[in-house]
Amino acid sequence: MNIVLVTDAWYPQINGVVNTLKYTGDELVRLGHTVQVIGPNEFRTVPCPTYPEIRLALFPGRRLRAILDAARPDALHIATEGPLGLAARAWCLKHRFPFTTSFHTQFPEYLWLRTRIPLSLSYRLMRWFHGPAQTVMVATPTLQRRLTDWGFRRLGLWSRGVDAQLFRPRDKLPLDGARPVFMYMGRVAVEKNIEAFLQLDLPGAKYVVGGGPDLEMLKRQYPEAHFPGFKTGEELAAHLASADVFVFPSRTDTFGLVIIEALACGVPVAAFPVQGPGDIVEHGVSGCLNEDLAVAALGARSLDPARCRELALRYSWEASTRQFLSHLHPAAQALATTDVPSTSN
Repeated sequence: MNIVLVTDAWYPQINGVVNTLKYTGDELVRLGHTVQVIGPNEFRTVPCPTYPEIRLALFPGRRLRAILDAARPDALHIATEGPLGLAARAWCLKHRFPFTTSFHTQFPEYLWLRTRIPLSLSYRLMRWFHGPAQTVMVATPTLQRRLTDWGFRRLGLWSRGVDAQLFRPRDKLPLDGARPVFMYMGRVAVEKNIEAFLQLDLPGAKYVVGGGPDLEMLKRQYPEAHFPGFKTGEELAAHLASADVFVFPSRTDTFGLVIIEALACGVPVAAFPVQGPGDIVEHGVSGCLNEDLAVAALGARSLDPARCRELALRYSWEASTRQFLSHLHPAAQALATTDVPSTSN
């Protein structure tokens, strides 16, 4: 099957969406499919407002239409709600081409944190965007229930995997500061709620590994913490495996891919009992969930690294990709029906 993935998040960005699509694409190819990823790297771009590290395609409609006309996809998946996602959605509706979408990011919550735009308005726009999709893929049952409450329809589960060879227990790096090391790794931005971690009274050292718009501000406000910067590949995995506890302070992530990466390294997780970590972490076994994040962080120190990795290995990219495939709606199947979902939602 010739599968086209359209995404506003792609290399050189590194984040959970990009990694999910990369691993999924690789698995699709391994399973015998042809995959074309259409990302901002093929278009003129402009910086994303409030987050200039992210580049958005500028007026991509005409070029994207030409690419899709030439690609002749059997199935098309729209991963994001940005300019490319909107243009791909318009192409599909014009040609009555069935498509699927995925809900990777809680943009309504992010917009509220940054601009105080009401959640009801943002979710109305999100329902409009995803409404015509044959299936809206979500990562967890909790998110599925939440979006159902917001009026979304045709939701299907698409879980995640972990690269268990890259993310594995290792000898710990000689990091600066005393042990234990409590570490956050990921985008450094307001929606990640990193200050809830940095404000904790904990023994040892706190590490924030990653980059983003709030990095310099946090460096100034928390000089006692360690900020080794943006890491990728082996260096990223080595830092993650060197933590004693991985602290995940976000309350808005739809999944938290880095959680299972930490667990695969044998590092227990401390988090709030919310969507994402609440779907992954087995409390008291692979991590601790508590509204008092300090209690969770201190409690996670005593957990067995082997049990953490054992839980992480339940997640595989092959299983995730087969789940993804089960939700695709190839155009050939649609020839027998004119049942295209309504655009009003």
